[in-house]
Amino acid sequence: MRLSTKGRYAVMAMVDLARQGGERAVCLAEIAERQDISLSYLEQLFAKLRRRGLVQSARGPGGGYRLARTAADTPISEIVLAVDEPLKVIRCAGGAQGCLPGGVRCATHDLWEALGRQIHQFLASVSLADVVDGRLAPETTSKAA
Repeated sequence: MRLSTKGRYAVMAMVDLARQGGERAVCLAEIAERQDISLSYLEQLFAKLRRRGLVQSARGPGGGYRLARTAADTPISEIVLAVDEPLKVIRCAGGAQGCLPGGVRCATHDLWEALGRQIHQFLASVSLADVVDGRLAPETTSKAA
């Protein structure tokens, strides 16, 4: 599965916002510059994030966005879903209707559906704070000789 730019950019921007610590509202132009994301694209994403209650906006001088709740209480899955990013890896809509002619499920349907559930569970288990604090660094493995 490949996450589209919509989901990746929303997570990048929210991590950037979380790194600011919440002392002040952060304007999208600052995030756009730091993350090399189009300002107009960020405006679209943050409108969705605000509607889903993940960020709060402040108008006027010193205005911008703040996290609506703590980084520890904000799962990555909610960010991805807020910007309408599907977490499915199957090409059909699921349920009884399959993607092959006549609504038949392909032979690997259950495999990809299970993978999609695993991806969602993983993203639901990771918070913004986990990302900001670097708690997802690759594990080092030592091989015994």
